[in-house]
Amino acid sequence: MGLPLARVVADSLEFFLQGSRKAELPDRSPQGGLAEVAPGAPALGATSRYGARLVSQGMSVLNAAARDLIESGKPAHLVTVNPDGSPQLTLVWVGLDGDEIVCGHLDDRQKLRNVRRDPRVVLSLETGVVNDFGLAEYLVLTGSGRVTEGGAADLLQRLAHAYLGPGVTFPPGENHPPGYILHITPKRVGGIGPWRD
Repeated sequence: MGLPLARVVADSLEFFLQGSRKAELPDRSPQGGLAEVAPGAPALGATSRYGARLVSQGMSVLNAAARDLIESGKPAHLVTVNPDGSPQLTLVWVGLDGDEIVCGHLDDRQKLRNVRRDPRVVLSLETGVVNDFGLAEYLVLTGSGRVTEGGAADLLQRLAHAYLGPGVTFPPGENHPPGYILHITPKRVGGIGPWRD
């Protein structure tokens, strides 16, 4: 039985902020070479000790319920890593562009500078639903981000329909700067709700 091509190395926010300890093991894929894996990391497709689904590149972790929540207009909590290693937390509007989660920013903010330096991100959303056990449902996505320039005002206008209502014009005014779009590729999904298949 061959080793998987990649494994998820983070099982908690603490481990996420400390960074991953990588080891090189033989890759038994047809392409050969070496694969990065974390010592003792679970195999792809497995479930972590916290119930998160683990996937490799090219596979989407977002099922229909997760996609619906992301597009629902619920504010998202975005965690990036500051230069000193501390977490930076901010509230953002999010939507989908294919399998990527996107958010728009007219100005170059700390979160964007953080992602350019260190692409690791965590995103969480609350559903507003309490399950039969009395627990609030929420979604947590761990992944990597990348920043592109331009298109922020158009994206913010699209997201405003979910966050502010139909027919709203946002951002107000004209002649907006090109801004930036943060693209997040989710690699792990967790939380309490129907996204944990």
